[in-house]
Amino acid sequence: MAPNDSAETTGNAADEATGTMAGRRRAARYVVPVAVAGVAAATIGLVPALADSGDPDLPKITAQQLIEKIAASDTEQLSGTVKISTDLGIPSLGGLAGSLAQGDGAHGGSSADPQEKLTELASGTHTLRVAADGPDKQRVSILDSAAEYSVIRNGDQVWAYDSKSNEAFHATGDKASGHAEKRGEATVPDGVPTTPKAFAEEALKTAGPTTSVTVDGTAQVAGRDAYQLVIKPKQGGSTIGAITIAVDAKNGVPLKFTLSPSSGGKAVIDAGFTGVDFAKPAASSFTFTPPKGAKVTEADDAKAQRQAGKQAQDFEVPGGPAGLDGLAGGKGVKVIGEGWSAVAEIEAPGGRAVPTSPKSGDVPPAAQQFLDSFGDKVTGKFGSGTVFKTRLVNALMTDDGKVYVGLVTKDALVRAADSAN
Repeated sequence: MAPNDSAETTGNAADEATGTMAGRRRAARYVVPVAVAGVAAATIGLVPALADSGDPDLPKITAQQLIEKIAASDTEQLSGTVKISTDLGIPSLGGLAGSLAQGDGAHGGSSADPQEKLTELASGTHTLRVAADGPDKQRVSILDSAAEYSVIRNGDQVWAYDSKSNEAFHATGDKASGHAEKRGEATVPDGVPTTPKAFAEEALKTAGPTTSVTVDGTAQVAGRDAYQLVIKPKQGGSTIGAITIAVDAKNGVPLKFTLSPSSGGKAVIDAGFTGVDFAKPAASSFTFTPPKGAKVTEADDAKAQRQAGKQAQDFEVPGGPAGLDGLAGGKGVKVIGEGWSAVAEIEAPGGRAVPTSPKSGDVPPAAQQFLDSFGDKVTGKFGSGTVFKTRLVNALMTDDGKVYVGLVTKDALVRAADSAN
């Protein structure tokens, strides 16, 4: 992480926007805290500010020094419990993702596949038990009242297990980089944050002049003294109100991450340790043997099954079989504005109109309900279209085949569309 690096601001925003609008089914599956945090990270400026006096009473520190403390932290061993609450203002994605991917089960998919299971973190409140021992040993368990789901990585071996269904998922990952999924293999999905540190690293990837960063007092989190790092947009029109990161005063590890919307109300994302121990976890935390009778799915088989299910379920939309998925390969993607108010403009391939009202039966009922629940018709100099909104990421789909998306309000999207016409 480079605290003073601001070169990739607009690129990151455009990349996130393209991924968000890649398709109705894919959007529902991948609207996760990770994607949101990645876009919300854009343009963080460094504004030196001394910590206010508070409880606990800690030495004064500037924002620059605190960010450097996070970057320099060499803590690689920990175990603890994390509580994550996410409120994007959209229907629960746990059941919805299953509805959109219903072909997976029909084609032999595994309920233990991390690509499916971890979408549950996109909504509601979850308790996680986490452990780490260096970059090649991690364990994340989602605790339920009657079941537990775990993802365990030990070197190049990744296991996931769903105790409710007694199903296991096995993958061979890339021991060096952890990006096996990009090479056609499967592991814990890249970018899915499960600890405050993962959220904070996304939010501190870039820096720029459009953001205020200050130290605002101190706090105690999970029994540890912490500084409060506060990140706020300087620009108007953003759906982001503030990002607050509680940083361990001793070792620089982020202990709590809170993303508050500019509209007020409860946090969109609130992830924090309720208990943490920085001692070396037991080696048994990173070992796994499938229980007797468990169904084991290999990653390569699951990938082939997902692809087969997708081909069998792709619904027709006006303009050809590519539909919204074709947006991923569209040309002419550009960014309007900068920083927190940046909006990505994406033109559908061939200038086809974006289908906002598919024929009955084209879209699974749960997916159509999902889309209809947050769509508003709008007009402007650009013509007419529909704004699909959450508490954080909003997208305007115009009737003439363009998409405008960003972490901005509905009015800001309309202004951006008008300025481009």
